[in-house]
Amino acid sequence: MKLEVSNLKALEIEDEMQEQEDDKRLPSSAETMGSNGSSSSKGENESNSLVACEIRWEDLHFGDEIGQGFYAIVYRGIWNESDVAIKVYLGNECSEGTLQDYKKEIDIMKRLRHPNVLLFMGAVYTQERLAIVTEFLPRGSLFRTLHKNNQALDIRRRLRMALDVARGMNYLHRRNPPIVHRDLKSSNLLVDKNWTVKVGDFGLSRLKNSTFLTARSGRGTPQWMAPEVLRNEPSNEKSDVFSYGVILWELMTESIPWNNLNALQVVGVVGFMDRRLDLPQGLDPQIEYIIQDCWQRDPEQRPSFEDVIQRMTALIASAAAVSTRRSTTET
Repeated sequence: MKLEVSNLKALEIEDEMQEQEDDKRLPSSAETMGSNGSSSSKGENESNSLVACEIRWEDLHFGDEIGQGFYAIVYRGIWNESDVAIKVYLGNECSEGTLQDYKKEIDIMKRLRHPNVLLFMGAVYTQERLAIVTEFLPRGSLFRTLHKNNQALDIRRRLRMALDVARGMNYLHRRNPPIVHRDLKSSNLLVDKNWTVKVGDFGLSRLKNSTFLTARSGRGTPQWMAPEVLRNEPSNEKSDVFSYGVILWELMTESIPWNNLNALQVVGVVGFMDRRLDLPQGLDPQIEYIIQDCWQRDPEQRPSFEDVIQRMTALIASAAAVSTRRSTTET
């Protein structure tokens, strides 16, 4: 596989700036609160948190529907003269569980500021309506970009997209406490007009306050999920790393993972038979090693996203150096 990336020096400068961005944190009242407290103080904090980022329903102007999930519909819209995406929770699905997911998603998203994480702008919280407002990214999801777009993406762009995802996830995992996404897949990654990828949809995400998270609900998409999650076992941030390996495979092959199997079959072959997606012939060995490391059976043997970033950056830089030498030789 030929990898051609130009301007090595510019890449090094950009990566240095990106590392500085990764270390930035947005101060918020939620981050200064202690993790302990009475149930009444927690309720007050939740209420104050919602009020602090509240958007009036009347101030939203709705456009076309751009997506639909298990419990919400996403619309393109306008708020304060800005293009936004409006995630509206379905009225007949606003159970206590959905309400808790909504509050947790807001609590997580309002803390985050990073170039590779979807920007949270506010929320609607009334008895009649629940909605989350974020920035609008015109190219839609990475899944759509890869599988429903007539425009082919060259390897350079796909590698940079993979690096974007790793940077966004590294930012989440380095928070205090770490944020475990738990539903990392290409349809939850959004692409802006400049082809930058941002991590989104934190509806199943959790703050990691202990070594492991408890087993999750049955929601999620098995094709991208780690074996321990498919077996409904306790998991941690290394389950996100497994999912990243599937996304990297998806970016390199431009194929849909486990497209020949239904969800229940995927649970069986990945969760209980320990099978993995086939790696194509001709795949760059360095990329192959990253994918295989992300798919380690033992979660603790999987790399951190910080390690993935270093390896992906070195891979791109090495390819850039080769490309530069070729250009010099040809001239």
